[in-house]
Amino acid sequence: MTEYDFSNIKCSFFGLGLIGGSVALALKNSLPDITIQAVDKDENSLSAALSEGIIAKGEAQLYPAFFDCDYLFLCAPVSENDALLEQIAEKIKEGCILTDVGSVKNTTCKAIEKAGLQKHFIGGHPMAGSEKTGFQNASAGLLENAYYILTPSPEVSDAAADRFAALIRCCGVIPLIMSPEKHDYVTGGISHLPHIISAALVNFVKTHDDDAGLMKQVAAGGFRDITRISSSSPQMWQAICMTNTDVIISMLTDYIRGLEEIKEKLTARDSEILYRFFDSAKEYRDSFQLADAGPIKKACALFVDIPDVPGSIAQTATILAEHDLSLKNIGIMNSREFQEGALRIEFYDEATALQAADVLRDHNYKIFVRE
Repeated sequence: MTEYDFSNIKCSFFGLGLIGGSVALALKNSLPDITIQAVDKDENSLSAALSEGIIAKGEAQLYPAFFDCDYLFLCAPVSENDALLEQIAEKIKEGCILTDVGSVKNTTCKAIEKAGLQKHFIGGHPMAGSEKTGFQNASAGLLENAYYILTPSPEVSDAAADRFAALIRCCGVIPLIMSPEKHDYVTGGISHLPHIISAALVNFVKTHDDDAGLMKQVAAGGFRDITRISSSSPQMWQAICMTNTDVIISMLTDYIRGLEEIKEKLTARDSEILYRFFDSAKEYRDSFQLADAGPIKKACALFVDIPDVPGSIAQTATILAEHDLSLKNIGIMNSREFQEGALRIEFYDEATALQAADVLRDHNYKIFVRE
């Protein structure tokens, strides 16, 4: 699997929720001989991880052996991670790599520098997730074929960065290396700004609906798709907005300016500009990888968890073919933040998609259908 020997390494996890738990599960599944230990305030999460053999030791509070590790994953909220850095700086083992899974890097990198931990730090951000939270919803398959952005500190050696990339590749992810600034700019555009737009649209409909709630009643696939991400954790998105603030403000300003321009064209009844506006968006959106689910139109698609082993996609397609169910498209999900399922299967109509879901469930597949 890799040119590196990870059989006897130790990994410590500060936080064992959805993402931390999924990383721990994926590592243990791929490298059964590694030792994983954890700190988490949720005793139920620790009990479950212990009983499943994922972790060898788990406590609600920090303990001395926690810092005796080769890789230390910070998987709690950013503020909790940052508050721990001074203590980590005093106790971290020489050669240990410190990483996180946060969706904003600028504040963490500043805190890392202040704590003097640059030579240890490789920022990380798995581009996968769900509206659900907690270790009980963690899954090794959540990360399979998802992008995993890495932002190594300049003081980290290339050899250490390569080794860490090889380690997380054992989780089935696709590592992408970029600077913290580029990371925050990219995620600001494709994740943070859309969450604000989605929440604003939902609140707009809420305040403009009538007493009978007719807008809510007739809200169909298009509205539900484009606002699905509004069901995510308010606490998490509050924290993201307070940490990637400058990037979000800049992008939001440009977005509002764009809306004002479209408003002017609407007022002027400029049909040609409006056509180009929609046509440009369609052309660019259609150029996206199949793996990315379209939020604008209602797609007759299923999202399916499959093992990352040779032949699994072919086996899935064969099962559907045996039941005379025609596929329109099929593809791996590489960028799946707040979207479950590793495989996207699109059909020509909703009835076929629903029938396919029943067939795959009968074959013990885990299916996610967008509402």
